[in-house]
Order: sequence, then C-alpha cells, then structure tokens
Amino acid sequence: MTTSLISLESILARPRALSPHNVPVIRETLPVIGAHIDEITPLFYTTMFDNHPELIRDTFNRGNQKLGAQQRALAASIATFATMLVDGKSPVDLLSRIGHKHASLGITPDQYQIVHDNLFAAIARVLGDAVTPEVAEAWDEVYWIMASVLIDFEKGLYAEAQVEPGDVFRTATVVAREDVTDSVAVFTLAGPDGERLPDFRPGQYTSVGVVLPDGARQLRQYSLSTASGDGTWRIGVRRVDPAAGGCPAGEVSGWLHATAAVGTTLQVTLPFGDLVLDQADAETASAPVVLCSAGIGITPMLGMLAQLAAEETSRRVLVLHADRSPDQHVLAGEVAGEASLLADAEVHSWYEDGADTASGPGTVHHGLMDLSAVPLPADAHVFLCGSAGFLQAVRPAFLAAGIPEDRLHAELFAPNDWLV
Repeated sequence: MTTSLISLESILARPRALSPHNVPVIRETLPVIGAHIDEITPLFYTTMFDNHPELIRDTFNRGNQKLGAQQRALAASIATFATMLVDGKSPVDLLSRIGHKHASLGITPDQYQIVHDNLFAAIARVLGDAVTPEVAEAWDEVYWIMASVLIDFEKGLYAEAQVEPGDVFRTATVVAREDVTDSVAVFTLAGPDGERLPDFRPGQYTSVGVVLPDGARQLRQYSLSTASGDGTWRIGVRRVDPAAGGCPAGEVSGWLHATAAVGTTLQVTLPFGDLVLDQADAETASAPVVLCSAGIGITPMLGMLAQLAAEETSRRVLVLHADRSPDQHVLAGEVAGEASLLADAEVHSWYEDGADTASGPGTVHHGLMDLSAVPLPADAHVFLCGSAGFLQAVRPAFLAAGIPEDRLHAELFAPNDWLV
C-alpha cells in the first residue's frame, strides 16, 4: 500500500499564478463563458468525438454524455478553477478528485492537447468576435495552468503505483457473486490463475471495463468494499435501470448483472481515489471517524470500516446510514459485523419507510437522517458518500454541528462532485 497521499496533493496546492494582465480579463469574461456554457459544451464534445471517436467508444461514459452530466462537469471544473485562480483559493480538492478519476481511466498527457484544441474551437465558434486575442490568451493560460498541474499530479499517481502513465489496466476474474437485492450484486475479484490483486487504500475504487455488444469498451468506477491485504477485491454494483425522467440504463451495471458470473474475466484498473481513510491520519491516528452514507454509497464506507476492524483500532467510530427501507439497505449485516469487532463503535440507520420493522443495524430511526440524534465528536473526521441531494443536506448539517470544513471528506457517484 502506498503512503504519500499528502505529499502528492502538495503538487496541487501551488499552481502557477495567472499572469497579472490576464486576471481582469478572466474576471470580466467568466459571466460570458457561464452564460454560453450550454452552447459551448455540446459543440465541443460533438467535435471532439467526431475527430476522436475512440474516446466516446472506449473512455468517456456514454450514459453521462446522453444526460449532459460529463459536459457540465468539465465546463464547471475549468470555470471553478479559473475562479479559484483569480480569488486566490486552494484548488486541492477540485484537482485531486479530477486527477484520481483521470488516473483510474488511464488518461495520458497527450489527451490534454486534444481537449484543448476542440474546446477552444467550440468557444471561438459560439462566442465569435467576443473572443478577442486578449480573451483567447487569458483562457488559454487558465487551461494550461490547470492541465500542467493535473499532468504533474497524475504522473505522481502513476509513479506511486509504479506504472507508466496510462498503464493501469489489469485482468481480474470473478471468484464469487452474491445477489444481495434485485438490483444490487456483490462481486469478489481475484487476479488470473489465483494471483493477488494489488493492495489499496480503504475508500478507493477501481474502474471496471466491459466490451459491449456494439464493440465499445465502457468504464465505470466501483468502490472497493473490503479491507486491503488479502489479494482480492470486492465491489457492489447497483443496476441502473432506465428512469421515467429519461435517465438511460446503465450499460456496464446492466452487463455485469446479466453476464458476470464466477469465472468471468473482467478488465479492471489499479485502485485510485482520494476519499480515503488516510485523510484522518494527517494529525493523529486516534481521531474519531464518522462514516456517513446513503444508498450504494455504503460501499466505500464498508471498506473503511473493515480496515478499521482489521487494524483493531481503538478509535471512536460512528457509522451513519440512510436508506429508503430496510430491504434496500445493502450490506447492512456486514456493517453490523465489522462494527461489532471494534472497541468503540456505534451504528445508526435511518429509513424513510419500514423503520418500525427493522431490528438494526444499530439504532434505527424513522425518516431522513437527523444528526441531532447522534452525539458527534467535535474532532472527528467525517467521510460522506451518497447522492447529490443527500450530500447537499448533510454537509451543512455537519458544519452546523461544529465539524470543521477541512474534516469533511465527500464523494458523489457523479461527474461533478466537487460542486456539491
């Protein structure tokens, strides 16, 4: 297992300053870019995929593209970074999340030039004469400052994993499958011929790639939900069914549910991700830990909890989970089992429906998660994972309860989680 997470993130804390003459240009044009972003991004992606069809076939999430989520995420990241540059704010959280996702997809430095060329061509087409040489120069500098920092960070991630940039894909075999509900299956993976899979940090994820009937290789990221160290990985996959609101079916989750059985070979990537237990170790190894999740967001929390149990930690550990009903609360028994191995652990479960029929895990509450029902240690590190609505509700609640913002560590299973 690697140990240089904090030193790697220091790369992100010191981006080159924007040239002084470009600062007012960026301030003045941020509203213009924002006002036209819904025109710029579809044109950018259409042009880029026309020029490089292998990207939409083998790298980009086609489901997110149909919904526009990936387009908004990229545009938001550049605009957010530009705002941070001119306001002097730290971009560490933003860039760390992007860099880990890029490494998990095997992104290489040459691909930044592809994005640059197609993005700026789209901006010029949409804004026309408004893109003066001065405006083009200023935004070009923003992009390459962001790109250069990410490239250096991602090179560090690859070096830490002891691989060449982009060389993250490996072969794994399904050695066990458990269908825990109608829509969630848990797969245990091992290396081919019983070889060990690499160790990982509790909370990290792997990208699973499958070749679909049309020949496209699509990638989705799944959290590792066990302790590290025995050479196997475990992932929980919720099947994404088409929704009435137009959400397309999950291509990878559907394929895994329908096809993956014991003996199936999968393409996986080395583990990455910055929502990791290491973040609670920066100051002290005894800081209390709060693991807070909703729905399938329980998977990285179970991985952290299992690691704490394996280490026989004496830390105070609170496990907080919200779900629609007890029968939708996947891996609840495992959470209870791992928590029972700890010297000082407490579990709380909230259910919108059926709370009166549930016997656990831990203390059961009716309705949405209410932090006033739980005594939160003021010096705790809090880890959050769930839907956008869940994170938008609980983050302010933790802040109001006195948890410092720098001790709140969150991840959303969506492209634009830095905006939550």
